[in-house]
This record gives sequence, C-alpha cells and structure tokens, in this order.
Amino acid sequence: MALIGTKMTGNQYRNSKVDKVIFGVGAFENHGYHMPFGTDALISNILSEKLAERVEGLMVLPPINYGLSEHYNKFPFTVSLTPETITNVIKDILNEIVRNGITKIIIMNGHDGNIAPIELAARAVKVQHPHVTIASLNDWWVAAGKMVPEGTFEVWNGLGHAGEGETSMGLALFEDWMEMEHAKGVVPELPEFVEIKWRFEELTDTGASGDPSVATKEKGKLLEEAVLNVLENFIREMDKKDWKYGLNN
Repeated sequence: MALIGTKMTGNQYRNSKVDKVIFGVGAFENHGYHMPFGTDALISNILSEKLAERVEGLMVLPPINYGLSEHYNKFPFTVSLTPETITNVIKDILNEIVRNGITKIIIMNGHDGNIAPIELAARAVKVQHPHVTIASLNDWWVAAGKMVPEGTFEVWNGLGHAGEGETSMGLALFEDWMEMEHAKGVVPELPEFVEIKWRFEELTDTGASGDPSVATKEKGKLLEEAVLNVLENFIREMDKKDWKYGLNN
C-alpha cells in the first residue's frame, strides 16, 4: 500500500516503516489550450504516488503546486512565485523533513523553471546537513524520452511545453481533464548547444511548444513506465547500499 502523507494519521505513521520521502515540485501556468493549469504538479505527484506503490518505506509528501513561472506569464492563467520564494519554500520543506528524522529525500520535479531553485535549495541544505542524501529527478521529460523505443516520437523528439511528450503523459495520467481538440503547438527554432533565456511568448502563440496534436495515451504509458523504472531502480540500488555513495560507499 502506498504511503500517502496527506492521508496518513499519526498512528499510521508511528506503525509504518517510513525511512524516505518524495515530494513533487510543480507549477500553476498555462499549458496550451488543451492541458490543465496544474499539469506539472499533477504529473509529479501522481508519479510519486505510483512509485510509492512499488517500493517500501517511501512516503509521498504533498506537492508544491506553484513554481517559478515568470517566463510563462504572458499566457493566462499563470501564477508564479519569485525565484527567492520558491527556493526558500523548497529549502524549508527539506529542513523540516530532516528535522522529522528523515535523511533520504527525493525531489520529483515537473517544471523547467524549478530546476535552478531546486539546485540552490538542495545544495544549501546538504551543506547544512552533510549526513542527508537529497536526490532530484530534474527533468523527467528528458530522461524518459531517452528510454522509450526509438521512433516513439514524431515531432521534435517529443519535447516541448505541453508538447508531444508532456501531452502524452497527461493522457496517460489524467485523460479526463484533457481537451485534445484544442491541442496545437509551435516547434521553435532554437540553437542546439547554446541555451537562449527566452520568454515563452517568443516561442509560441498557442501556449504550447512542440506538437501536442500527435500525442497519444500509448506514448504516455511508455513515458510513465520509463520514469517509474528509473526511480524504482534508483531507490532499490540506494537501499542496498544504505543510501551511501561515492567515497562513503
């Protein structure tokens, strides 16, 4: 049975064998005309709960439903935290987890704008608590895309905000909340190796990049399984080593 923190009582926690936690970090922002505003938090949290069904001792904490989305705010409805706020929120949560005696922590990120705040927060907490292990899956959309069968994606390697890959994942996890008849995106022209710090309205006029119209539930199931396998294998290997790594292994 998955250990879902929001549903657990103190008694259940006391009698559980929780020794590690995971929490999602999402956003509240436009995802084209076809996906929910809360897509990033939904995906990260649902995958976390599915992961907790596969491994023992993993408790799922509530996701952070807002993130750093200022670069999307031309499109309604976007609610963004400032870089300093989201960094401090993540840092506070990590410190509270450690205060509760948990030293094995996984962050499941669902949004590109959160990558830098997660890095800053996790590094600070790690310096403060050297005995704690903090792991983060920063970009499931990149990691999973490398593990699905070649030829799965039709456009732009499945990438894009509310693009083929993310839309497929949405179809796999919350199909009833999708409106595929409105799925339309733009494949932007961007350099391969040098990253331009864009605002999203510079890339698309639909709120989506890539091509969500070719997304399918079947592609989403492949992505879902790829992400869950990566995280499950990671946890099982870390459990074997008591979460020691590097020179401490």
